[in-house]
Amino acid sequence: MKIDLNDDEILFLESNTGIVGVIKVAKENKMQFIATQDDEIVQFLEKDDIIAVSSLKGNKRSIKSLAYLTREEDSPLVILNKNHPSTKHLTTVVSVGDVVNLNCNITPGTHPEQTVLCTTDELNGLEIKKTKNGVELNKDIKYSIEKF
Repeated sequence: MKIDLNDDEILFLESNTGIVGVIKVAKENKMQFIATQDDEIVQFLEKDDIIAVSSLKGNKRSIKSLAYLTREEDSPLVILNKNHPSTKHLTTVVSVGDVVNLNCNITPGTHPEQTVLCTTDELNGLEIKKTKNGVELNKDIKYSIEKF
């Protein structure tokens, strides 16, 4: 399923238990800094790559806020260890790159590889791939597009 997406729009992939928002990196190629406990990783992004934000509580406002901080303010992504006590408090998480795989069997905020993103069980297995004009999904799903 292909969906066109402009730089000033946000795509919401919706289920009964959670929402994922997707925007384009937009404007220009850039670097994304990823902070782990022991290291800082630099990920190089192309302008048509995607920023995917998962809200485990279905909160569009938190999705828009985290997407804005990631794209417009170049906020680094912070990765926690799997045993970190704060992982149980994360309800909104982000992943950036050319493809993002949604997975309900991982701990939120613990994956430095940006190809996987924690989600709810209804969105599990959904793959989001960048295209020149938007994204491609590996299955049909309810969605909406809003101005970002």
